[in-house]
Amino acid sequence: MTQLSPVQIPRDQHPVSRKLISDNALKVMHRLNSNGFQAYLVGGGVRDILLGNAPKDFDIATDAHPEEVHALFKNSRLIGRRFKLVHILFGREMIEVATFRGNAADLEQPPEEQLQHQSEHGMLLRDNVYGTMDEDAIRRDFTINALYYCPKDFCLYDFVDGKSDLENRRLKLIGDPESRYREDPVRMLRAVRFASKLGFEIESKTAEPIYELATLLNNVAAARLFDEVLKLFLSGSAQAIFSDLRKYGLFAALFPEIDHTLNRADNREQYLQFLNAAFRNTDARIKVDKPVTPAFLYAALLWPEIDRLWQQRLAKGESAFPALQAAYTRVLQEQLKYVSIPKRFTLMMKEIWEFQIRLTKTQGRAPKQLIQQPRFRASYDFLLLREESGAQPGNLGKFWTQFQKDNPVAPSTANKNRDGGPLTRKRRRNPGRRR
Repeated sequence: MTQLSPVQIPRDQHPVSRKLISDNALKVMHRLNSNGFQAYLVGGGVRDILLGNAPKDFDIATDAHPEEVHALFKNSRLIGRRFKLVHILFGREMIEVATFRGNAADLEQPPEEQLQHQSEHGMLLRDNVYGTMDEDAIRRDFTINALYYCPKDFCLYDFVDGKSDLENRRLKLIGDPESRYREDPVRMLRAVRFASKLGFEIESKTAEPIYELATLLNNVAAARLFDEVLKLFLSGSAQAIFSDLRKYGLFAALFPEIDHTLNRADNREQYLQFLNAAFRNTDARIKVDKPVTPAFLYAALLWPEIDRLWQQRLAKGESAFPALQAAYTRVLQEQLKYVSIPKRFTLMMKEIWEFQIRLTKTQGRAPKQLIQQPRFRASYDFLLLREESGAQPGNLGKFWTQFQKDNPVAPSTANKNRDGGPLTRKRRRNPGRRR
């Protein structure tokens, strides 16, 4: 394979400075360098600094193998089987270190011994082939994520014209787009997320295959897609991303039944308005650093199909609660085939949905009892979104808004999250153990 020569960009021609880089990331690179290894800041950290944004993550690329990195840092852990990485923990901050990836697939070995091999659809199932810095650059996804900063000479190293694409606000995949999407279909989701979040245009050759290859997402583990959906809709650009996902056919691959309802249901415009209202609300909360839990997000995403089935059952004379429970049970059962949702979140989602019935009880002692419930606030927000889209007639939202003003509830730890409860439970100390 021909070795690529990078364009070396000196310090006086770029804004990346050690002052803008996490002290912990600098410590990691320094220790790797001191032990004879190469170490570069790469990916989103470099990209964001060049765009004038505050970086959230600092990823490091090195020629040290994962086990060698792990041996240098007691506060590290090895993760991943498909792509082996090292996470180095400094309190709440995590620095991710990856070994330079290579391209030399050892396909002459039996599949069980190969370090790199693919599925029948072209998806990489295992990829622990290590290589050089230039090989690593062309194995990265987008040109704007393949810029390397060296803390020793303060230079940027650009193998794929990434700086030019950044300056032109252009998102371009490295290599043949179809092959790269087949290697990892999640790259299609990343393309949409980066373009929407950064305000970039997806290059035509990078965009065109997505329409045809969107269904390859069905070959990705449902558990992995749960996290990818959160990255999409909690990026601060949820409304724009939702539009692009539908445009490229990616939303249909992730949420097929919901997409069908948005395209075919009689009141599809109402459901579209509901989701867009939910995404606008989510973007606004993220902008002011308010929490949005996975439970609320997924409750909104699945609601159009749940509501459609619920209304059908009500029209047949079924009681409200059994009809709603039957509707959400069916939708969850089908959806989990594509994107898995942990049980702790589905339980919260069910409460939010069922509260839409409970909130119709505005007489007697019911209102005071309801506002004390952990899931009240999320359910109230959900009701307001339904009213905003015209899906919930009446003045229930107005009633509950005024009722909360007249009957304030003392804040508690349990109500700090939007869903009304902590995401994880505290572990009980074993009473038999003493220190």
